[in-house]
Amino acid sequence: MTNDGPGAERTGHIPRGADRWPLVAVAGVLAFVAMLDMNIVNVALADIAEGLQVSTATAQWAVLSYQLAVVALLLPVGSWLDGVALRSAVLAATCGFGLCSALAAAAPWMTWLIAARLLQGAFGAALFVLMPVLALRSVRPELRGRAMSVPATLGPLGAVIGPAVGGILLDHLGWRSVFLVKIPFCLLALAVVWRATPRDGLLRAPDRRSVADALLVAAGAAIVLLALTLAPDGPAWLLLALAAVPPLWWWLRGPGGRPVAGALRTPGLFRAHGAVLTLAAGFAAMHYVVALHLQRDNGVSATTAGLTVLAFPLGMAVAGPLGGRLADLPRALGSAQAGGTPIGARPVAVTGAALTAVGLLLLLPLGDGWAPLDVAWRLALAGVGLGLNGGPTQALVMGAAPPDRIATVGATVQLARSLGFTLGPALATAAWGLTGTHEGVRAALALAAIAACLSVPLLAPPRRRPASLPEKTTDAASSAHD
Repeated sequence: MTNDGPGAERTGHIPRGADRWPLVAVAGVLAFVAMLDMNIVNVALADIAEGLQVSTATAQWAVLSYQLAVVALLLPVGSWLDGVALRSAVLAATCGFGLCSALAAAAPWMTWLIAARLLQGAFGAALFVLMPVLALRSVRPELRGRAMSVPATLGPLGAVIGPAVGGILLDHLGWRSVFLVKIPFCLLALAVVWRATPRDGLLRAPDRRSVADALLVAAGAAIVLLALTLAPDGPAWLLLALAAVPPLWWWLRGPGGRPVAGALRTPGLFRAHGAVLTLAAGFAAMHYVVALHLQRDNGVSATTAGLTVLAFPLGMAVAGPLGGRLADLPRALGSAQAGGTPIGARPVAVTGAALTAVGLLLLLPLGDGWAPLDVAWRLALAGVGLGLNGGPTQALVMGAAPPDRIATVGATVQLARSLGFTLGPALATAAWGLTGTHEGVRAALALAAIAACLSVPLLAPPRRRPASLPEKTTDAASSAHD
């Protein structure tokens, strides 16, 4: 492994005043664009089917091919990026993502579009891995919470507003514009990274082992995604999901999976990944159920439903920067000049997760008739919680990552988030279908709230065993753990 990979340069080597905040902004922009692409194409599927003269089921592969490539390649790409130059990797991934957007927009037939989206998903997987690494490497450790809050807030915002942006573009410019809209963001990111980062070497091509690992993970991921797609149709999806175990187990026990398993055994990392997954599942399930129930069962117009659901990302956008600042804030007033320790990422992350859980729990007593205003303030509370949680949780995870496995951990945490986004709506739909219309809404929301509640103990500090270490040493370890 080379010494110029993303984990080679430690943030502690950045002198005071030399923090590269434009690169943090780039990480946020790329997070927004990559997550926007996960949802913006959904609203254009009918127009794509008509324009390319295919069935709606076939047009869905414009979305599925991208998601499949992202989920399948996250872990192999993370392992590969631990040994390559960061600047070159960001430039290549951003350039490839933008180029594939242009190819998708120019697609003359469906096969072309699917191929372009598969390739774009591969570059998207690299972007998902590189975004937290770029933010981590651009600032000093004492500013890590603020830096991590930028991509952690802008990414989910891109996922939430994707359908709204796609609808506007579709009405005025046609379906090809939903692919072209991402290109200006990519060009801006390329310009900033080119000017703001020093040259650090060329990319190293993946070896055969990396390609074999990618194929094994891709097979398991494809089976899992297919199983989740079939979840609303009945329990048979569980049997299909079991078929994903052999290829994933084979990979995990091989040379490609062992470093990932080793990184996750770092104290606190596995629990934090579980919190990321459960919060993402709760958020995605809630967003799906609330929007559908407002329009289908309460007779609310699409515009009113959209404005109601918008309360969640607004709360998140307001609280996101605050969460990072609170995590970096010195414990005692005036201790910044004295070198006081910060509050730490963990308390802020736990508080945010608890607020999200409370907001979702408050949806349960609403009954059948929902007033948009009653729903909106509850969603805003949940959004504030997720905004407070995002940056500190990302800082907690990346700060605990082994120095030579930062890109790998960036991949695993993004995989946990992606699986949560996929698992939440699938389980909510299954719960809704099994219990009927009115009770189903409450069951689906209860599932979302339970998922959010699970994240709180996962993020809370584990009970410490009585230690024989001196008190000073124990306090130092506690500060580092936060």
